Amino acid sequence: MRVHIVESYEELSTKAASIVSSQVILKPNSVLGLATGSTPEGMYRNLVQLYKRDLIDFSEVISFNLDEYIGLDANHQQSYTSYMFNNLFNHVNFKEEHINIPIEAEDKLQEFCLKYDKKIERAGGIDLQVLGIGTNGHIGFNEPDNKLKTGTHIVDLAEETIEANSRFFNSKEEVPKQAVSMGMSSIMGSKKILLLASGENKAEAIKNTINGKITTEVPSSLLQLHPDVTIVVDKAAAKLIK
Repeated sequence: MRVHIVESYEELSTKAASIVSSQVILKPNSVLGLATGSTPEGMYRNLVQLYKRDLIDFSEVISFNLDEYIGLDANHQQSYTSYMFNNLFNHVNFKEEHINIPIEAEDKLQEFCLKYDKKIERAGGIDLQVLGIGTNGHIGFNEPDNKLKTGTHIVDLAEETIEANSRFFNSKEEVPKQAVSMGMSSIMGSKKILLLASGENKAEAIKNTINGKITTEVPSSLLQLHPDVTIVVDKAAAKLIK
């Protein structure tokens, strides 16, 4: 693992965008795994600015998002589909047919999950996977458990995750209780991984990711087994790293 500790969220966002843009510049038809949540927002803003300055071209890039809520319409303002279009896709030149987000009619979800994994395989796997991290060490919506699903799957969200995500909704009761998430095999099969974390509330999870024992009870700790992981954290998130 390569760990970069930066001074601020703004510096984290700039560095993350430079890593993603370097990947796309070196391989214009890169397959990117994309994350949602508050942490990557600054990275996406920086990528949009690089595009507007003609410094990056997304026309050949293929994207696969990590996850999506079950039970929210794609047009709902808190769906991850809306998040991605509002923060990135509406502002750059991704081709619509290159955008992949793991959601389908609810009665077809099991079948869709299998197809999503096959589609990643047909694309040649993910070149660079961007990850955030939950306070409990979840990546994507792979929640702490005594075992983890390897493929894209339906997941019951942990109480900590529902609580953390409630800030985006009018109330905790509005937060969906289930999601579709890319599984650990697709994440770990990525050629490169970029993990981002900001804020003191992520410090324990980052400590366990880097220095903790490898356990499915802290899904992010499995990243210790990957050969090419870059972690970018601000000082607050890095405060427990020794």
